[in-house]
Amino acid sequence: MIVSASFLKIQDNEDKILELDKCADYMHYDVMDGIFTENKTPSLTGFRVSSPKDIHLMVTDVKRYVDIYSELNPLFMTFHLEVGNTIELINYIKDKGIKVGISINPETPISKIVPYLEYIDLVLVMSVHPGKGGQAFIDITDKIDYLYKYRMEYNLDYLIEVDGGINEDTIDKVSQVDIAVAGSYITDSENYEKQIKRLRGAL
Repeated sequence: MIVSASFLKIQDNEDKILELDKCADYMHYDVMDGIFTENKTPSLTGFRVSSPKDIHLMVTDVKRYVDIYSELNPLFMTFHLEVGNTIELINYIKDKGIKVGISINPETPISKIVPYLEYIDLVLVMSVHPGKGGQAFIDITDKIDYLYKYRMEYNLDYLIEVDGGINEDTIDKVSQVDIAVAGSYITDSENYEKQIKRLRGAL
């Protein structure tokens, strides 16, 4: 499992971001527009990190934000299924040479994403409601299990990612995922590298 660290809570401190960049496998950018989510994040385009970038668009106007954040040359760019226009947005991101992911909220049935699994590179399952850090983990293990078995059955190669409430007590519940996003569990600590190692050790 790869640990993707979100720096939503430390976005105004470049030194801390660079420290996090040294020990995370991916840097997970939470981008919020204040419409799809209650909160809004300022632009993160000024930051340059060496880790592969995993950009999570919690926005309604997906194309606008794809255009803005594609300049960071991300490895993955993920939008929410709940926004709609799914095939059009998949193609829009792919046309920019970026791997595309789709995210689903905890209350969205897993069946809703099945028609798109063969066209995407990543599925991000939210284990909290999007928009606020520090929430408690919502049990979405049935969705993880389904995606894992579906991928094997149909010989697909999308990655499975989980985001929300990941810590030492919840990481083993999502052991089948390829990428686990940890936010406040890491960024609230004094030593990011030590905290990431502790998370890996809990598997």
